[in-house]
Amino acid sequence: MNAAARRGSVRGEMAAALSRALKLPGKKGSELGEYDPLTQADSEDESEEDDLVLNYPRNGLGRDGCLGSGSSKMRGGRSGRLDEAQEDEEEEEEDEWRERLPSKSRQDRDDMKGTQYWGHRDRTGEDRGGSASLGGAGLGGHSTDAEEKALRKKNTVRSVFFLVPLVSATLAVLLCAFLIPCQKGELKQWEQALGDAGGVSPPALALWDVDGDSVEDVLLGVTEWTNDTHLTQRSKIYSAVALSAVSGQVLWRKVMGESVMSIQCGLQHSSQPSPVCLLISKSTLMAVNGTTGKNLSSVQLKNIESQAVLLPDLQGDSVPDLLIATLPADETLDLSLTLISGLTGAQLGRPVPFNLTGQGKLIGPLLHETQKGAYYILLGLGNVEAISLRDIYIRAMGKMPMKQTIRIKDPKWEEMRKTNSSTLIDIYRGSEHVEFMLPLVAGFGDNRNSLDTVSNLNYSRSDWLLVYGVSKLSVLKQRDIRKKWTFNSPPIHSQPALGHFNDDGVLDLLFQHSANGIMEAQVIDGTTGHLLWSAEFVCPRLVLQTSAISTSSGQAAFLFWASEPIKAQRNATKTTVAPGVAAAEPLIRKLFLLHPAYPTILLELTSTTDTAVTSAVSYQDHEKDASYITVSSRPTPDSEPSIRIVKSMSLRAAITKGQIVRLGETGKPGTPIEPSMLEVNKFFSHLSFKRQ
Repeated sequence: MNAAARRGSVRGEMAAALSRALKLPGKKGSELGEYDPLTQADSEDESEEDDLVLNYPRNGLGRDGCLGSGSSKMRGGRSGRLDEAQEDEEEEEEDEWRERLPSKSRQDRDDMKGTQYWGHRDRTGEDRGGSASLGGAGLGGHSTDAEEKALRKKNTVRSVFFLVPLVSATLAVLLCAFLIPCQKGELKQWEQALGDAGGVSPPALALWDVDGDSVEDVLLGVTEWTNDTHLTQRSKIYSAVALSAVSGQVLWRKVMGESVMSIQCGLQHSSQPSPVCLLISKSTLMAVNGTTGKNLSSVQLKNIESQAVLLPDLQGDSVPDLLIATLPADETLDLSLTLISGLTGAQLGRPVPFNLTGQGKLIGPLLHETQKGAYYILLGLGNVEAISLRDIYIRAMGKMPMKQTIRIKDPKWEEMRKTNSSTLIDIYRGSEHVEFMLPLVAGFGDNRNSLDTVSNLNYSRSDWLLVYGVSKLSVLKQRDIRKKWTFNSPPIHSQPALGHFNDDGVLDLLFQHSANGIMEAQVIDGTTGHLLWSAEFVCPRLVLQTSAISTSSGQAAFLFWASEPIKAQRNATKTTVAPGVAAAEPLIRKLFLLHPAYPTILLELTSTTDTAVTSAVSYQDHEKDASYITVSSRPTPDSEPSIRIVKSMSLRAAITKGQIVRLGETGKPGTPIEPSMLEVNKFFSHLSFKRQ
């Protein structure tokens, strides 16, 4: 019998045995339908069904499986190339193994199938083990079950070792992303005492992120007394101090020879990756590293009268330059303008004097860029005049500017010269002195000490707000230097705050004025100059700047200090303070928040008996929050000098604890709105702040 016939006979016998044991239907006879193994075994074509029945219990693969055709096979977990003799010998051993199957129970065969399907061992050892277990007296089934359980246990352990680190890593990521608060985004309330108050005059104050935590820090001019035991020998020490906006801790301190008049930050250039801050005293302009306070450069000048003005690059070194107003060396009444290199801090050329006529407060200097792209410097004493930056450069350096943009002049502005030979251009001149002049740009009043290029570009292209004659406000259009509107008011004592009260897209104005022991706060429409809102308070004159802060509602929230509202309808637990009583008791100053959505309601954020002298707003974009920074004077016992107190307060946190004060009526015509407490609380709880 040849090999093919032999294989066919063996397959037929095995198929018959398996069919009887498993009671599988086979080929039927003519009438009874009995299975004919010989007929099927002698069939010439070896169907896929035969391969499946015969080979699946052995190794789970077809005869010509995924390993390809030919003599290369995968058998019982071992791969190799077998010749015909080896294949025949293995099949003879397999025939002997399969002859025993019919004598075993169905359960034993099922166990063997499962064991051989999941186990991937060496073929020789597997065959022997299987034969021995099946030939033993009832021990084969228990051994197979034990191996199967061990294998399952091993797979379970492997899955656990894989899944546990994966789940742990996922939880750690989620915890860091959502549950752990961002430390640099936290705004905490803190208070710091720094030296002598030095009266009620406002100190130098600036905001800038100097420690790289994305929160604007506080830079302040400080005056302190030496620690000498004898009072007559004590002297003052002047310095500039940088405080962390998050904790209030001192980041650095720079001792100065004179009182610090102004601090400005934000000057950037490639040689200094850290922000550059300018510390300005009466005779020194010093540039320091904003992160460390280390001195970078300094220039000695005579009688500095203004802050530094950021100019376009005059020298072609890709760094903006500076301009500052001084009095000349001979101490005449003429004002001088001095150019300073933004890169080296050195003086450029010589000071340029101007014979400014007029009296009153120094206005400017401010940089303005016309629609033609020409640069002019605005300044004046009680009035406003303009000087071409080109003329200043030529007179200071004795040559024409290198950059073409500096050479441009605007024909419309040049027509307003006093005379053909004069370098001064009249912008505003009247019988009443100008008290304030500021660009009509949101945020200018809150941090006007910034040397950021983008912010200063916005300031230099806007219209202006004029406060003159103590009681008049006007918007001056930069296109044709004409007044857009004028509003008459009682004496105004603080610089107005600019923000959106209504939804016409034009900035509105909040300001305060006081007379006869009554302070009145008013909001003026920036488009028409009409009164939008007003309220009266029991309060003597307070010279403290108001603030306007952009909110998520699209309108601004206005902040101002006052005392008890005169027409406020207090809760039963509160007592209305009469004017006479207020004069006898210590004056309590309160910080109020006004939002245009509820004009008949004020939110009282905090109160203090300290005298606040200046304030600023620091934004935290990640938290959509803002810190309100105040610098106050606090009396001390035993006739000691008052101390200076710096406070930082999160506005969103203050709102959650704020007290609602109903005004009862609004200055705007119409029926007063009386919203419910639930509605008001819900609105303010969702209120957030954003940068202007």
